[in-house]
Amino acid sequence: MKGTNLGEFEELVMLAIGVLHPKAYGVSIKDEITDRSGRSVTLSAVHASLHRLEEKGFLESEFGEASNKRGGKRKKYFFITAYGAKALEEVKELREQLWADMNKVALNNS
Repeated sequence: MKGTNLGEFEELVMLAIGVLHPKAYGVSIKDEITDRSGRSVTLSAVHASLHRLEEKGFLESEFGEASNKRGGKRKKYFFITAYGAKALEEVKELREQLWADMNKVALNNS
């Protein structure tokens, strides 16, 4: 179905949210992806992905409590929905099947 597939970066964002649960918010997600992948990730790219994933129904969000440290601003925390968890499982299964079926000789012909 169009619009419900996961892109590679969206998958990383969702996996980072799962690792950080229940304290996944924009900056922590960006930092987790950068730390684990070594990729240079912008906060705006993370926010764009979070917005798309919410629109697809893969994520939900809620605001935390306001804090003096943030000048009264509240953090927006993200959570994987049941639909999002199913999408992640499907991507994982597909990748595992492809790796299992790949001709090992193909890796050595590069």
